[in-house]
Amino acid sequence: MARLTAEFWVQAYLTRLRLADIPAFVVARGDATAGAVLVKCNTLDGQAVAFQRRTDLMTGTAVWMDLSRGPEAEVDAAITRQRSFDPDLWVIEVEDRAGRHLLDEPGLA
Repeated sequence: MARLTAEFWVQAYLTRLRLADIPAFVVARGDATAGAVLVKCNTLDGQAVAFQRRTDLMTGTAVWMDLSRGPEAEVDAAITRQRSFDPDLWVIEVEDRAGRHLLDEPGLA
């Protein structure tokens, strides 16, 4: 089965967010073909959560898991650490007071 390129997935995700009136933007552009993607959800109250896609070892399916959660500065530091050893990493920031990120919707794993 063919895999989607990272850039294609990012553009599709940004479109889904835009259709739901959820502001989002690319903070760091990674490798267009095979870069991993982190999604930071900023609730605009000083708190944030960063999600990374992992493979569930029990089912073999992709799932979004917390990389970091808490004060935005701590989440940003965790993202900076990840980018320091993975320069191909994409980072998308979603800004939504209700914490909506759509990663739990079908088709986004």
